[in-house]
Amino acid sequence: MAGEFDLIRDYFRDATAQREDVVLGIGDDCALLEVPAGKQLAVSMDTLVVGRHFVADVDPQSLGYKALAVNLSDLAAMGATPAWATLSVTLPDADADWIKRFMAGFIELAKKHQLTLVGGDTTRGPLSITVQAHGFVEPSNSMRRNAACVGDLIYVSGQLGDAGLALLAQQGLYVKQGSLASLKQRLDRPEPRIELGLIAAMHSRCAIDLSDGLGSDLGHICEESDVGALIYLDKLPMSDAVAEYVTELGDWSLPLSAGDDYELCMTVPAQHQAAFEAAMQQQDVPVTWIGLIEQGEQVRAMSPNGDVDAYVARGYDHFAN
Repeated sequence: MAGEFDLIRDYFRDATAQREDVVLGIGDDCALLEVPAGKQLAVSMDTLVVGRHFVADVDPQSLGYKALAVNLSDLAAMGATPAWATLSVTLPDADADWIKRFMAGFIELAKKHQLTLVGGDTTRGPLSITVQAHGFVEPSNSMRRNAACVGDLIYVSGQLGDAGLALLAQQGLYVKQGSLASLKQRLDRPEPRIELGLIAAMHSRCAIDLSDGLGSDLGHICEESDVGALIYLDKLPMSDAVAEYVTELGDWSLPLSAGDDYELCMTVPAQHQAAFEAAMQQQDVPVTWIGLIEQGEQVRAMSPNGDVDAYVARGYDHFAN
């Protein structure tokens, strides 16, 4: 069985292409990195734990991809360009085949964004993955949760609820023949909206990635910005499968609070609406207007019949769920 340092040498040290701003990478006590002049360093970290974020028999390649993707999604929400990452892996056993497949998924996404793995740790214990991602952002273009203003328009990218529906299907709680299997890709291999975030940052000063559900994450914007929000349920972008679920059960929880969408929610000042929408039309991912920032402190939802609910179910909370 391979030892810790064998694993580092064989699967991590030269896993990704080296960037010129990496002075010293894996192999020493620290990495030495150069931040370009005039840029700020954006840093994010997420941990994925077996039994909480994924099942024990998860496909390792998909897990490797997702472990990096959820961190890059945070960078996208700040309007940052990915640069480096660190990776800490806790493994029950030194399973070389599992690690090889895991790293194949990680490397696949890293290559898409010219990201270099610069360090990390390996240890033995219950399976968990921790990634820290670093990116560069223009100081004047960072999007922050505390920058929403009354009158801003609220937009989301992509479609909401697909990952939540895939999870229900995986758990056997909602069974339909047809398209549900295709939604598993959205759960297992989310696409961080890096390019969209960079363009959005030219018009927006406030964004968040939708990891815990629209209601919860938009609530974070409201709390940090000291505002309220009104969203229109009939404007929420949904796949045919999620729309069928909502229509059949009268349950809006998937697009509102299911989580794992990893889309972007952005607020845009009204005077920037035309320029923002024109820029978004040039992107591969659709962007949809769903509501308004208003005075108050709650996220409110207006149903298709005009009723307004002053409370939107909160999304995922590790210590409440």
